[in-house]
Amino acid sequence: MPEEHSTAPAAAPAAGAEKVTIYDVARLAGVNPSTVSRALNQPGRVNAATEKRIRAAAESLDYRVNPMARALPTGRTSIVGLVVSDITNPVFFDIVRGAETAASRQGYTLVLTESEESDQREYERAAQLLRMVDGLLLATPRMSDEQIRSLAAQKPVVVVNRLVEGVRSIVPDIQAGIAEAVRHLSGLGHRRIAYVPGPPLSWTAGRRGELLAQRCDWAQLELVRLDPVAPTVAGGRAAAAAVRDAGVTAVFAYNDLVAIGLMQELVEARVGVPRDLSVIGFDDIFGADFTTPALTTIKSPLREEGDLAMSALLGGIGSGDAPASSAFDPATALVVRGSTGPARD
Repeated sequence: MPEEHSTAPAAAPAAGAEKVTIYDVARLAGVNPSTVSRALNQPGRVNAATEKRIRAAAESLDYRVNPMARALPTGRTSIVGLVVSDITNPVFFDIVRGAETAASRQGYTLVLTESEESDQREYERAAQLLRMVDGLLLATPRMSDEQIRSLAAQKPVVVVNRLVEGVRSIVPDIQAGIAEAVRHLSGLGHRRIAYVPGPPLSWTAGRRGELLAQRCDWAQLELVRLDPVAPTVAGGRAAAAAVRDAGVTAVFAYNDLVAIGLMQELVEARVGVPRDLSVIGFDDIFGADFTTPALTTIKSPLREEGDLAMSALLGGIGSGDAPASSAFDPATALVVRGSTGPARD
């Protein structure tokens, strides 16, 4: 069957007419409905001139492809999901941006939801979203490994900032940044250091603490591990008293928000940063250099993580197989600012 009709394009439906359909677009463009479907759902399947005319017709009619209808013949919606633990945490800004960029490159739409730091809510929302998308990214998930694997058994899933056996994981090399940070503090004369961990359900909090302990042991520095806190400014404020009581000259915070809250509380208690206590955060979020003094932190390649994770996910969708390998990808690095200084005498 020829791709185009020989008849001239029809006039656009009058304003106020019934909902525009693919048949209206076909009549206006002077082509078959099947050609419209290929042009809008599978770019490159028809010649460029015809596709351009079809898209112009669709735009003039304000026609939008229904992703659910599009999924009927192919089983795909060209929609992917991203679940984050806290949408207000700036650490996710660049992860979302990187994932969105990679999705857009391949013609996918990204849908976002959050768990509000609840493992049960996270699993429920991920399971609900999975029914509507072609694949799922889980950024620093709180749910169990078993729950993540159950989701991955249904559709492609990629995890960011956590290792889950049997599920593709994008985890930066945090050893490099932690090693730099420990050397930095050691060179400033610090010998007793505290670590304020994040929530117990955070795999990242445990991993950071484990590697920090190993590096401090190697450098012959004493590490004091304090109680976990919420990964927020309020969590950092709550940890300030314990940090002061620990008798340390420097402290690693689970993330930059905790570090910022800790610094705020210390300054209000007239504890000098870095005169009396040096503070190091983690991630280098937007705003980490807005504090006074600016925060020394271990920079994570957040945007690159989002891009790599989405690329891996779309590769799994394209191949029809869930990606199953794990990957250690880009490295972290120390960013030295004003919140660290020589150990007090």
